[in-house]
Amino acid sequence: MRRLTVVQLLPALESGGVERSTLEIADALVRAGHRAVVVSAGGRLESALRAAGAEHITLDIGRKSLLTLRHVGALRRLFADIGADIVHARSRLPAWIGLWAVRGMPAASRPRFVTTMHGLNSPGRYSAVMTRGERVICVSDCVRRYLLQHYPQADPGKLAVIPRGIDPAQFPRAPHPDREARAWAAAQHPALAGDGPLLLLPGRGTRLKGHGDAIALLARLRTADIDARLWMPGAREAGREQYVLDLEAEARRVGCADALAITPPTTEIARAYAACDLVLQLSRKPEAFGRTVIESLSVGRPVVGWAHGGVGELLADLQPRGAVPAFDEDRLFDAAMAMLTHPSPPLATMHAYTLRAMQDATLALYHDLADERSLAHAP
Repeated sequence: MRRLTVVQLLPALESGGVERSTLEIADALVRAGHRAVVVSAGGRLESALRAAGAEHITLDIGRKSLLTLRHVGALRRLFADIGADIVHARSRLPAWIGLWAVRGMPAASRPRFVTTMHGLNSPGRYSAVMTRGERVICVSDCVRRYLLQHYPQADPGKLAVIPRGIDPAQFPRAPHPDREARAWAAAQHPALAGDGPLLLLPGRGTRLKGHGDAIALLARLRTADIDARLWMPGAREAGREQYVLDLEAEARRVGCADALAITPPTTEIARAYAACDLVLQLSRKPEAFGRTVIESLSVGRPVVGWAHGGVGELLADLQPRGAVPAFDEDRLFDAAMAMLTHPSPPLATMHAYTLRAMQDATLALYHDLADERSLAHAP
């Protein structure tokens, strides 16, 4: 396969799933002998990108201002100067800027344009640019269905479902119970001490993550004489102090405050999974994917979650027992009790959701598009 030059476009390199996927693909490109270039406003992940052997061009193509349009010409010159084969846009405003830049180039030297639908963006003309790629990567079947529902003019033949993936080495299967991991968890917060089952709900401090539903479940389990504990790493963060106070007040109201730990994010999330007995995924808003699900299952811990969006899709595929009709608290309690009293056996392979599978499928898509261009302009 010939050497490709691939340019990825996104607003910045601070943190998040889009940024993580950008670095993962840049790393795969470099390891395969290709040239990986990322254009963004930069950020704390820029050093990791460069360490992987990729290049970074600083342009603030994600700022919502008319001044951002001035970068169209700069991008067009960049694509021409480096001989870009593929331009891959991962966010809406960078996609508009990239699309205008590509369309202003001569057909014979024009790079192929790819977009990725990372989320369930509000439908409309602004978001529609993500359907304008010559190939549109959808991170789940859920995203593909959402796209076709709201953009019926989109060509289904251009859509490619490439699920996000994890590195199994970073989420190795752990014994159950893992007494060492549980002791480590107990050292993180006094409420996590004890021999009863530990529930885990990782996520940011926002109502959309379903912390209130988790507290209601904890109270109900304890009323049923299950000495359960609940750990919510990530919910305690700067700017969310009132939200945490509200959660703590609710836990006191329903009588489970002494069994609840609300902590900042942990850098050892795989260890947190190993420490627990059941992982909760209770996002109130459907998510495009559900990385928590595959991370947990990779470690060997069952998951119970609302069966909507990408989370419901993953559970239906990998652990149907954990899929609960959205917001049905009775079914959630029943599913949690069943998982705690009769844990599922270790799952079979999750190859389709590995980092390697995602990287291989994306690079194969790049090659297919580049080969099409070569054939179209062959003498």
